[in-house]
Amino acid sequence: MIDETTYAELREIAARYPQPRSGLLPMLHLVQSAQGRVTPEGIEACAEILGLTAAEVSGVATFYTMYKRRPVGDYLVGVCTNTLCAVMGGDAIFERLKDHLGVGNDETTDDGKITLEHVECNAACDYAPVVMVNWEFVDNQTPASAVELVDDLRSGVERHSTRGPRLCTWRQAERVLAGFEDGLVDEGPAAGPASLAGLTLARERGWTAPAAGAEAPKEVE
Repeated sequence: MIDETTYAELREIAARYPQPRSGLLPMLHLVQSAQGRVTPEGIEACAEILGLTAAEVSGVATFYTMYKRRPVGDYLVGVCTNTLCAVMGGDAIFERLKDHLGVGNDETTDDGKITLEHVECNAACDYAPVVMVNWEFVDNQTPASAVELVDDLRSGVERHSTRGPRLCTWRQAERVLAGFEDGLVDEGPAAGPASLAGLTLARERGWTAPAAGAEAPKEVE
């Protein structure tokens, strides 16, 4: 059941927006934070607060892959298997983790610690192959390093994302996505050297962006 505290926070989220229904996405994240998945009770609560039907809320919850209808483990481990990550080793990482954890795609280990899934492009191709843990990047992975990562998570060893804070649980991450701060926003680098290579080169060579309203350079015939 949705408790009174969560229900009040759902109302708080809806009140952030000129049109309350705009708050549905973060509200669904809060439901997942509280209940571990999008539950029928969570759908009904969101619908009641926003003046929507349960079918409308369910349609949103089933459209986006970030919303889960089955319980998720403490750590949602996503392996990018889109083209670049796949050819750089993502497919091998995913197969190794399936064998090591004894689970398939979108399945959870018996101890409830790890849910494994393959994910589409995370816009981190400069660090391929990429693994995500509760939506935080773990870059330049190999099958061996990915196994070490999940083993550490299962045994309670503190791990940090490559370009972000120390890794929290999935429910804690879902609360952040609902708009409630966890105090980790300034922990860890925001970007890495590969992402900043173009900016570094521009500074070294004195390149600047054209001023607003400036004419584009003419093509050389």
